[in-house]
Amino acid sequence: MAETKTSPVRHDTKTTTALRRFAISITIFNIVGYTYLGFEQPWLWPFIALATGYTVEIVLEVIGARAEGRAPRFLGAGRRGFVEFLFPAHITSLAVNMLTYVNDRVWVMMFGVTVAIAAKWILRAPVKGRLRHYMNPSNFGIAMILILFPWASIAPPYHFTEHTNAFGDWLIPAIIITAGTMLNAKLTGRMWLILGWLSAFVLQAVVRGLILDTAILGALGMMTSVAFVLFTNYMITDPGTSPSSPASQIAFGAGVATLYGVITGAGIAYGLFFATAGVCLIRGMYLWALHISNKVREQREATTAGGTPGSVPAPVPTGADALAAGPNSHKEAVPA
Repeated sequence: MAETKTSPVRHDTKTTTALRRFAISITIFNIVGYTYLGFEQPWLWPFIALATGYTVEIVLEVIGARAEGRAPRFLGAGRRGFVEFLFPAHITSLAVNMLTYVNDRVWVMMFGVTVAIAAKWILRAPVKGRLRHYMNPSNFGIAMILILFPWASIAPPYHFTEHTNAFGDWLIPAIIITAGTMLNAKLTGRMWLILGWLSAFVLQAVVRGLILDTAILGALGMMTSVAFVLFTNYMITDPGTSPSSPASQIAFGAGVATLYGVITGAGIAYGLFFATAGVCLIRGMYLWALHISNKVREQREATTAGGTPGSVPAPVPTGADALAAGPNSHKEAVPA
């Protein structure tokens, strides 16, 4: 049987363009956030986050390239290729720092960035004959911070609009929605996912209100926050860790919303991040189960035909297109 390849694929033109725009967007948002909006972390921290993310990305790429007998992906394409290689790390690093609040313990933030990027090399599943990461990087890094350091928290609600007036409170979400919609509609192709996510989110809010006596308007009011808008347009839609087909996108988005409703209904905070990590994990397990099932079936067919296991190339996993992520990228929620 054909061996599953482990070398990461290069990004296609559309994905590279999406990554570039995400990187530019989150950079501008951080600059505005620190100079005007009211970001709480020290101004030096985003630079520390970037240094950490770049270092981890490059070191792991060098190790992976040596283990796989290939050249590192950041070589051979000049300065532009090197910059494009660092886009995912750039997005992930700024997102983890921007969305978490760890008091003055900068090493916890650095830990989150390291875990987020390292997970791309550890948590992988076979997709179309290649091992691809399935855990949303920045979301996973943030979730691990929240689990391992209970005193840490997400950035406070006023983090994005502390110094804006009433007009600015509406303008910022409007800009994010407009830019995010254009990006997801034209480049990432994740509008079906957003539709499934928003529809199921409204439904779970109503169900919680009817079953758990939760204030329905209050549950729905969360959808008006800047953090929710960022999560919807820039984190859950990560093309590298979400499905491609419309039906699977709807199922993925609805799954995150449903799991969020269960987690929040159980009284657990930060449900958005835990729900996204949970659905990504379920998807990764499904991809492995699908891969193993196809390997066993192919081996049985080869044996029945009188051949030997391994004499027939492994088929492309059936149904992988429905769950396959786009080219290897890390657009974080943010986010990223």
